[in-house]
Amino acid sequence: MTISTVAPKVRVARAAVFVVFALNGFLLSMWVVHIPAITDRTGVSKSTLGMFILLMAGAGIIGMRIAGPLADRLGSRTLVGAAAGIVSLAVLGPGLATGAITLAVALACFGFGNGALDVSMNTQAVHVERAYRRPIMGAFHALFSGGGLLGSLIGAATLRAGWDVRLTLTLASIVGLVVTFVVVPRLLRDARSDSEVPDESAVSAVTPARSKRNRKVLALAAIAFAMLLAEGVANDWSTLQMREHLGVAEATAALAFSAFSVTMTAGRFAADRLSGAVGRVAVVRYGNAMAALGIGLIIVSGWLPLSLLGWALAGLGLSGGIPQIFTAAGNLGSDRPATDMSRVVGLGYLGLLAGPAVIGWLTAVIPLTAAMSVPLVAVLLCSRYASVVAPQQR
Repeated sequence: MTISTVAPKVRVARAAVFVVFALNGFLLSMWVVHIPAITDRTGVSKSTLGMFILLMAGAGIIGMRIAGPLADRLGSRTLVGAAAGIVSLAVLGPGLATGAITLAVALACFGFGNGALDVSMNTQAVHVERAYRRPIMGAFHALFSGGGLLGSLIGAATLRAGWDVRLTLTLASIVGLVVTFVVVPRLLRDARSDSEVPDESAVSAVTPARSKRNRKVLALAAIAFAMLLAEGVANDWSTLQMREHLGVAEATAALAFSAFSVTMTAGRFAADRLSGAVGRVAVVRYGNAMAALGIGLIIVSGWLPLSLLGWALAGLGLSGGIPQIFTAAGNLGSDRPATDMSRVVGLGYLGLLAGPAVIGWLTAVIPLTAAMSVPLVAVLLCSRYASVVAPQQR
């Protein structure tokens, strides 16, 4: 399908979903960049902050599980509006917090809204992609990264200018609410496909089909868990691994995460065209194989350029897989696609949290570089079982 044959309302909806993904990344980064200022204001310790971040993650998982069935009942467009509104209001909470209790409540609300938005916006993205009849999911996830970059730059600029965190987050909240009000009416209404409405002759096959679909959801969730585990490890441990393994300065070690994040973002922009050319399975299989090669280089390399190449290959290899998994989860022919999506996204999110924690535990008994064998095994398994993302045969 060429762009000229796509209905105007679908093109508008695609642009609206782009904005929603970018807004989510922007609001998340506005919290992250202000963590030092917020901890100083509230007086919480690093260990307490760590517990609060886990609380935020737990609230996010609850938001995901609630949003799935609600999106199936009310429509993903409605849930995107509600969740984006919650996130836009909740981003102000940490800035207004004055102590540990108020910060904990604020982060729980923020996490809940982000979890609900994650599921609902990805479900809406699947609807738009289905209307386009070609892969476009990767670009949505790239815009999330772009929004995060924009938020980090703006947040850094306001901190440098000496703005009060309350003022900055209030403005971010207003921007979020205005953007939500403008873009949500331009999203698509959910529509059930013919394949989602069984006729009388198919009633007897409902239970076996549902069991098969549940197994498919579990398999997709497992791959999402493994891939996001590897991504979480890169996000949290890449800089420290390079500093300890190569003995370089902190500024040089930071290049590891830069190499990973740059190729991750660039790869997501290219993932849709690549998926259209070679298919979902190939993107996941060979992408994870590339990530395995990169992590292998990281483990064995004692040379800075080769280590940076390894992190760059890891980011590029992992970049296209998650969009393919989410597309597969939203196109299982189910009458509850958002619920299926919530299960896949939720378990994947657990992987993002579990990966860094597992590495942290392992470093008590083995070197950090040796612990990188965990994400290496994870991406090798994803490459082996990539066929799980193959399109459903109607």
